[in-house]
Amino acid sequence: MENSTARQKSSEVPRTRVALIFGGQSPEHGVSCLTAASVLQAIDSSRFDVVAVGITREGRWTQVPLGVVANYSVVDGRVPQVADGDRDAIWMLGASGCEVASRDGESLIDVHGVDVAFALLHGPYGEDGTIQGLFEMMGIRYVGSGVAASAIGMDKHHMKVAFEAAGLPVWPYVVATAQRWQDERDTVVDEVSELQFPVFVKPCRGGSSLGITRVTDISGLDDAMAGAQVHDPKVIIEQGFVGARELECAVLANPEAPQRCDASTVGEVRVLAKDGFYDFEAKYIADDQAALDIPARIPDELTTEIQAVAKRAFHAVGAEGLARVDVFATLDGEVWVNEINTMPGFTEISMFPKLMRHDGMTYPQLVETLIDLAMTRPAGLR
Repeated sequence: MENSTARQKSSEVPRTRVALIFGGQSPEHGVSCLTAASVLQAIDSSRFDVVAVGITREGRWTQVPLGVVANYSVVDGRVPQVADGDRDAIWMLGASGCEVASRDGESLIDVHGVDVAFALLHGPYGEDGTIQGLFEMMGIRYVGSGVAASAIGMDKHHMKVAFEAAGLPVWPYVVATAQRWQDERDTVVDEVSELQFPVFVKPCRGGSSLGITRVTDISGLDDAMAGAQVHDPKVIIEQGFVGARELECAVLANPEAPQRCDASTVGEVRVLAKDGFYDFEAKYIADDQAALDIPARIPDELTTEIQAVAKRAFHAVGAEGLARVDVFATLDGEVWVNEINTMPGFTEISMFPKLMRHDGMTYPQLVETLIDLAMTRPAGLR
């Protein structure tokens, strides 16, 4: 009996230890918490051991009980947040690999080994290559794009430069750093005046439509710049589309050949809000301000073109794992790349999982696939 039990244990497949990392200091903190709840509820507990590591709005890291994470939800229009813990979380690289623990005075408790990190962080300090650099230094595998691709995908300016270098169609824009806005304001105003209005003034390294203002004439630029700079001193001003359709495509690395990627069915965002703006509330809070059509009601040839553009955009920034590519299609059928999100909205009701579900991959299967993809990559530079 003892020998039989020993043989059974030795033949068991080792469980993968996953660290979910969420919250963060960006304005998208609450969305990140909601994403963590969705992933935790979907993850296969027969294959994966999970440790939850939250980052407070002030930047403190803390281990969060799984029961607390599972109960994150929108309450009375308010998104959840990581509560301050009594003990800080500590990352360590030991002889047996990466570990996370909690500090209790001069002692370390709740020590957990980590095989793969799943950063569910949106915006600065999470989606922009910073935490990916930490993972590289710690020698830990992680879900999603690497340092450079994450940084390029987060910065709407450098993203567009990469798209243009790859020959992708990019709509006109102007970039104003804090220094340029201060020293060359008149030049920036002249450049923006050359664009067709309306224009959209955006934080260059922001997300979830936070800090974005629709400007209908040049007189509104100053206030819009001030609003964007609350979130990022670097601002991008993009020429708006009139009558264009906003279409989105999920891109997922091919599990059998991770250097390749596959594009999903194309979906369409139809804004129902009176101002026609797909803002933070329309995306995450109110359920009556936007509709998602999956599949989009577009000709087959346009679908094929958008899928090809999405895959080209994925490779243009060097993305890995997953991304969502947003495009505009004009009334005459032209396709223009808007942006790529290397960590797209990932709650069960977000566009990326919905697109994948339409194509036959359930949310739990998607979570499992992304972790498996991460585990196929070597730790460190690749």
